[in-house]
Order: sequence, then C-alpha cells, then structure tokens
Amino acid sequence: MFDAGRTLGLVGAVLLLLCAATGVVQMLKHRHESGLDAAIIETFRLRVRAWWILFSVLFAAFFIGQTATVVLFGLISFWALREFITLTPTRLGDHRTLFFVFFIFTPLQYYLVGIEKYGLYSVVIPVYGFLFVPAAITLAGDYKRFLERTAKIQCGLLICVYCLSYAPALLTLKLPDLPNGNPDVGGRVRLLFFFVLMVQLSDALQYLWAQVATKHVIVPMINPIRTWEGLLGGTASVTLIGAMLWWATPFHGASWWMAGVMSAVIAVMGSAGGLTMSAIKRDRGVKDYGTLVEGHGGVLDRIDSICFAAPVFFHFTRWWLIS
Repeated sequence: MFDAGRTLGLVGAVLLLLCAATGVVQMLKHRHESGLDAAIIETFRLRVRAWWILFSVLFAAFFIGQTATVVLFGLISFWALREFITLTPTRLGDHRTLFFVFFIFTPLQYYLVGIEKYGLYSVVIPVYGFLFVPAAITLAGDYKRFLERTAKIQCGLLICVYCLSYAPALLTLKLPDLPNGNPDVGGRVRLLFFFVLMVQLSDALQYLWAQVATKHVIVPMINPIRTWEGLLGGTASVTLIGAMLWWATPFHGASWWMAGVMSAVIAVMGSAGGLTMSAIKRDRGVKDYGTLVEGHGGVLDRIDSICFAAPVFFHFTRWWLIS
C-alpha cells in the first residue's frame, strides 16, 4: 500500500501542476492589463498544451506496461531521427547506411533496453554503430563531403536514439527496497515520471526566469532566449521542487538532498541540450526541426532536453543505487 500510495501521490502532483499551469494561462489571457507580453503568454500556453499531450501519452503507456513504454520511446526516437536527418540533404551513397540506422540499430537499441541487457545497449551504438556508419558510406564509393555526412548520421544516432533510450532504460534499474523492507514495485515508474517532470519543469522555469528585467544571454548568436538568470533561477527552482518530491524517488535512503542534486543535474544537462540543438538549427538555417507539434515545431524540439539529460541522470542514479 505504501508503494502504491507514493505512485498515486506523484501522479496526483503532476496533475495538480498541469491544472495549476493551465489555470495561470487562462488567468493571464483574461487580464490584458497584466503588462506581460502577449507572445510570452501564448508561448507558455503552447508549452502547457504540449505537456498535457506528453504526460497523457506517458500515463497511457505506464498503464499498459514497461514494454509499451519502451516501444513508445522507440517510436519517438525514430521520428526525432527522421527530423534530424532531413535537416540536410543526403546523397545516394548514404541511403543504404540510413536504412540500417533506422531499421536495424534503432529498433535493436530499444529491444536491448526492453530485455534489460545493459552490457549490450550501453555499447552497441557508440561502438558498433559508430564504426558501421563510416564503413558503410565508404563501401558506397562516394567520398564527397565524407566527414560531414558521416558526422551528421553519427550525431543523429547518438542524440536521437542512444541518448533518448536511457529514459525508458530507467525502468530497468534495480532499485533498493523501501524503508519498511518491501520491494519498491512502482519505483521504476516513479523514477521515469520524476525525470520527465523535472526536465519539463526546468524548461518552463528557465524560460520564466529569463523574462526578468536584467538579462545576460548565455550565447547570443545561438539562442537569444536562454540567459544566465534563466539557467541559475530555473536550476535553483527545480532543485527545490525535486527535493520536495524526494518521497517519490528511490533516493529515500539519502533523504531530500539527493533528489535535489539529481534535479539540478537534470536542469543543467537539459539546458545544455537545448543550446546544442539550437546551434545545429542555426547552422542549418532553420527555426524548428519539424511541424508536428503546434507552436513548438517538431518532436526533437520538445525532447532535446530529455535527450541530453537522460544518459547522465541514468548513470548518476545507477552509480548511486549500486554503490
């Protein structure tokens, strides 16, 4: 019962936050004298709408089971990789390589995650996949822009597939028993929920903190919205919220401070992911990776923070639980 209560408590907390965010958006929309820029309010409204979609899908997947969750993330990876690859034109010599990347390495990575083969899914892409890509392009006999083409495919495979796969891999971690000695049955689900929640809250809070009067943009030529005020304020806020939700994590042995530290790690890595993916878009001269999500471009525009934070959070958590 204690385990079920913690899981329901976290789900309830997520729903309360979503409802509160929706209420704030509706209040601001009907208060024209609030002084806030209408564009900022609209951006926040679209973010809240995207959160409802994301967590609704996660809720459905969790109720179906672990396999469905892994498959869901696998499909998201496939679509995100498609968006990434289509940013630049490919040559005929890349097509066979891309076939193996999309239809062999991507499903293989998630299959290995699903059967909990950490020793394999942790190396199959960064070792075998990365060696396969240049070798396959070489065999095609097309050497023009070889390094550029190879690096693009490897980068997409790393970020969109390998890194993102560590989010559902959280469901495979061996968690310690509860303080009362019972196994933490729902702990894996709560851990993934906690991770996704902290990533989304970090994005939102960093955006809100970036609206303060004094702004110091981190990298003006890449992203004029992300500021030091947003990064520091958002990270501090997420750290506090994560510490308050310590009871929903497997870090109960370390009390609140470990959940806070992990939340700070998520916030920093998520921000790094957003900046990195913005740099790629600027390099290619595009605003968004796609048009699937209204107001936010493509899938990759919504999961860039998750991609960068997932492997770091996974390994930090695994190290803490094992040690």
